[in-house]
Amino acid sequence: MMSNWSFGRKLGVTLGACALLAVAVAATSIYTLRSVVASKDHTLTVNAQAMIDSSAMRAAIERKRAEARGFLLTRDERSVAQAADARQDFTSLLEQLKRSVESEREQALLAQVERAEDEHETVYQELFELRRSDATLETVVQAFEQRMAPKRKALLDSLDAFASCEASELADARRESSEQASTAGLVVIASSSLGAVTMVLVAFFLARTLARSVGSAVGQVQSSSSELQAAASQQASGAKQQATAMKEITTTISELLASSRQIAESAQRVAEIAGETVHAAQNGRGTVDRAQESIREIRKQVDVVVEHMLDLGRKSQEIGSVLEIVSELSEQTNILAINATIEAVGSGEAGKRFAAVADEIRKLADRVAGSSKEIRTLIEDVRMAVNTTVMATESGSKAVEAGARESGGVNSAFDHIEELVATTTEAAREIELSTKQQATAVEQVNVAISGVAQATRESETSSSQTLQTASQLTTMARDLLRLIQAQTTRA
Repeated sequence: MMSNWSFGRKLGVTLGACALLAVAVAATSIYTLRSVVASKDHTLTVNAQAMIDSSAMRAAIERKRAEARGFLLTRDERSVAQAADARQDFTSLLEQLKRSVESEREQALLAQVERAEDEHETVYQELFELRRSDATLETVVQAFEQRMAPKRKALLDSLDAFASCEASELADARRESSEQASTAGLVVIASSSLGAVTMVLVAFFLARTLARSVGSAVGQVQSSSSELQAAASQQASGAKQQATAMKEITTTISELLASSRQIAESAQRVAEIAGETVHAAQNGRGTVDRAQESIREIRKQVDVVVEHMLDLGRKSQEIGSVLEIVSELSEQTNILAINATIEAVGSGEAGKRFAAVADEIRKLADRVAGSSKEIRTLIEDVRMAVNTTVMATESGSKAVEAGARESGGVNSAFDHIEELVATTTEAAREIELSTKQQATAVEQVNVAISGVAQATRESETSSSQTLQTASQLTTMARDLLRLIQAQTTRA
């Protein structure tokens, strides 16, 4: 039948077959490479993101647990609000995962996580109401240990099950991507080889009869092969860029892992420093207690001194009263002595000795009066000193009372510092635990990214093989052109 075809028809059919074959090879290469890239993108955007979101959900649960424990310890309503914010973050991540996952198994695991979290939240609300009531802290702690631990374990187990499922999905996607890359390479090689063989056969079949006309067609085939080679080269370059990007992502995740570990170590050091601060606050409070005891003893001694000073003032007043009586007696004695002297002078010689005695009595009375005045002056000085001492002692007593009140305030401040440091210690421990869990999640993501990078490297290898096949096809076209030109020259 082909023997009846015209020369132009044979040439058109031959060129059309070559063009269709080249288009088929290019379409096959583009389709296989796009399939590999789409599989890689799906792995990164769905499975890896799901693992990251599950880690974030676990961190939100731990944050809610830390805030809830803070409320149970301190009854601070701000902790309840922050726990509600953490639960809102958990719910948002859960809704995002429910929209992104596709398989029924993943949806079922997410539903299990949602039920476990609702039961977990119900127990927390019951514990909050119990803490707001008149229940003791020991009762609340016992209820927390008995009722919360099973619910928390169930919730974490459901999250671990979902993470395991996503890890399995990621591994399956990685294997599927590798298989697709291998298949794509084989398909490209096979299609390119088939195209090359077909072209050689067609050229051999039409060599003698269509030598001069086929020269231009072979030139077109050579141009198409060069374009295919350029396209394959671009694909290989893109695969190398993707491999480089995956390497940079792996390096970034490694740095994030190191940062998470440093944060965990810092949180541990903060907890240790907080423990030392609690110990120092306790020692300071003991010192303040001893100082308060000393101040109370000083206050007692000051009260005793004040009492003795007041008693000394009263006795000084009594001495003053006695001195008044002594002064009156000395005056009366002086008057009597003067009268006795007058009577002795009137008695003549017989009263001289009596006059001498009266004169001595008068002198003694004068001396007693002078001594009384001196004693009165001293008593006044003593009374003024006693009053000054009493006033100074009262000022010291007030200062001691102020010091006692300040010491009480310092003791309360130490108690408050101890409570705050205890809360800080607990928060630092929670941060350390959350950071360690985040580091574990980052390690898992790092493993997943390494798998994707391996798939990208395999894709790069397949693209290199495609480029090599296109180069071989170009070489074969040049050889065929030289052969045809040589045959034309001989003709």
